[in-house]
Formats: sequence, structure tokens, C-alpha cells
Amino acid sequence: MFLTSKYSFVMRRWCFLFLCVIVSFNALAQNVINGKVVTNSNNPVAKASVFLNNATFGTATNDDGTFSLRGVKPGQYDLVVSAIGFEEYTQKVMVGSAATNLNISLTPKVMMMREVIISTNADWKKNFEQFKKDFIGVTENARFCKIENPKILNLSYSRKKMELEAFTDEFLVMENDALGYRVKFLLKEFLSSALNNTTSYSGRALFEELPGTEAQKAKWKQKRDEAYYGSARHFYRSLYKNRLKQEGFEIYDFNRAVDPNRAPDVVIQKKLKQFQMVNRDSVRYWLAQQNMPRWYKEKLTKPALTGYQIIRKPPQEGLFVMTFPNYLYVVYTKKHETQDFKDLYRPLDMENFETSVITLLSPAVFFDLNGTVVADSPLYEGTWSKAKLANLLPVDYEPSEQVGN
Repeated sequence: MFLTSKYSFVMRRWCFLFLCVIVSFNALAQNVINGKVVTNSNNPVAKASVFLNNATFGTATNDDGTFSLRGVKPGQYDLVVSAIGFEEYTQKVMVGSAATNLNISLTPKVMMMREVIISTNADWKKNFEQFKKDFIGVTENARFCKIENPKILNLSYSRKKMELEAFTDEFLVMENDALGYRVKFLLKEFLSSALNNTTSYSGRALFEELPGTEAQKAKWKQKRDEAYYGSARHFYRSLYKNRLKQEGFEIYDFNRAVDPNRAPDVVIQKKLKQFQMVNRDSVRYWLAQQNMPRWYKEKLTKPALTGYQIIRKPPQEGLFVMTFPNYLYVVYTKKHETQDFKDLYRPLDMENFETSVITLLSPAVFFDLNGTVVADSPLYEGTWSKAKLANLLPVDYEPSEQVGN
């Protein structure tokens, strides 16, 4: 009787564990993207690159054109298919509890000649150093980043416009030994303006884990968490979860006006160039103009806003909308700022926390469950403006739990 009862207990336990494994497997299997890639004439495309933009999920199609991406974190992604001789294919996919099945047809690429860029080796090196500063960044992490194939970059600098442009026809590969990623970036457009002090770019990125020892992986995990906490992605995730205060964020309605006594940047730079060799008094005047704050009548409206006051839920599942009337002043109270931003307003009674200002470039910002802006990205000033490629994490990154939460 004892042996029978013990046997029965063991069998029940193993059955329970088996069922848990089956349930876990089925739950995991549901977060999968399956598909087939073919040509216009329905022939399979083999060895095509299939990946989720700005994420860690990527693969190549089989000989029959099929592919599968498994274990994808729920959320909205841009799925990208790239193959030699075909136009790049992109499609927004919403990954949820059910498997996603796609049939993808590629269009043959029409070969178009780009403008030929001729520059000296010295010019290219100078432009490349500027590109690294504006694209990778100047944070501590940037010191541990290396572009492995820099010569594929097409760089062009306009002295008249004070603008640097760049693009690539294949993946630009950067090894980030600070965060432990190899980032493959297909750079479609890049523009850095010294006049407006802005950088904008568009492209596709795939993150791959670097191999390393357990000690290296632990260090990378720590650095990734440091890059995540207080970031824009952390903010958006906290916003839709209604956890701004718990996660360390305070948000305020912010109002300001352009200082009418300060000339536009375009005029200042033009005058400095005009007088730099002929008139020192004029140069001093325009340097003083350059050093003047851009804004005046700056005011925070207190008390702090709640997330419910700026977030809206659109009809599409998994997407959220953020909107506000003026500017949004975002304070992260768990880190102090180490950089001095000349044009960033700080109230005298506010501690030197990391602070960012969001400017809407369209009526609203749409973002998804991963905290990724999916259309009409806003302008960031302050702390978030430092977040270049060296501090960029894949959209599916999940941080360690914060101490005290």
C-alpha cells in the first residue's frame, strides 16, 4: 500500500510537470512569426535576411523561402526582408497570443544611379569623425564602440549649409563592447545640421548578442540596465502602465517662447563666417548672440501632471497616443545629470536630476507596448538628446528589477 501510494504520488508529480512543460511550450510557440518569401512569379527566395527592426530577432529564409521567428515578445514591430536584387520589404506586425503567418512577395530592384561623391581622403576622415560623434555619440559607452566596415559609408559635407549627409547600400556593422551587442545598421538617410544643432536619420537595425564569459555578460547586463533606466523607452513603458511615479518620473506642462532679441542660428553662423577674418568687433557681437539663450518666459506649471492627462488609447490594440498642448518637461528622479545643457531650463528649487524636454512635431506621438515610437518621432532636448547608437538597446530588451520597486 505504501509503495502503491508513493508510486501514485510520483506519477501525479511527473504528469503535473509534463503538463507545465506542454503549457509553457504552447505559450512560447504562440509568440511566433512564420512566413514565406517569394518573387512576383511565385518562386521562393532563399537566403533572404528576415528580421525585426531594432530588435534581436533575425534569420534567413530556407531554400523553399520559408522562415520562422520564435519567442518574440508581444508588441508591434517592423518586419524587414532584404535580399540582393530585390527592393527592401517592410511590414508592421502585431505580435500577441496567436501565431502570425505571412506571405511576402518581393519586387525586383530597379537599379538607379546615386550622385557620385568625390572627396579627398583627409575630407573623408574628417567627415567620418563627425559622423561617429553625431551617430554613435560621445557618452562613456561610445568609447567602446567600433565600426567594423567604415568604408561602406558614403559621406558628404556641405560647407554652405553646414550639413553632413550619409547613407549606406549595405549593413554598417558596429561592435558595442560596452553593451555587448553587434549592431547591423542599414542607413537609409542621415543628416546632421550644425546650424540647427539637430541630427536625424532613418534605417533598419538588427542586434546580435556578442559572445562573452559569464563575468562579461554580467557586466553587459549592468550597463544595459544603466542605459535603459531613465531612457525614453523606459518613460513610454511606464506611461502606459500608469507607473510614472513608481518608476521615478515626474512630468510637467512646460511653456516658453523664442527670445526675439536673439538672431536665428542660420543668420548667426552666416555672420560669423562673414566677419571672422575682417572685423573682430562684429565677431564678438555675433559670438555673444550665439551664446544667448534661445528661450525666455520659461515656466513650469505645477503640480506635476499624471499619465492619464497626456495619454490616449487609439482603436488599434497595442498602440497608445501621447499628446499635450505646449512642451512636456520630464524629470527622472533616480539619476543626476552630469552634462550642462546651456538651453535647458531648470527651476532654482529643483535638484539636478536627469531632465528632458519633449517637443511635438505633429499633433501626437504614437508608441507601442515596447515603448517604441512608431510614427512622427518628437524632438528631444536635454538628457535624451545624448542617446545615440552607443546607448541604443533593442526594443525587446527587458531590464532587471529596480532596487526598491
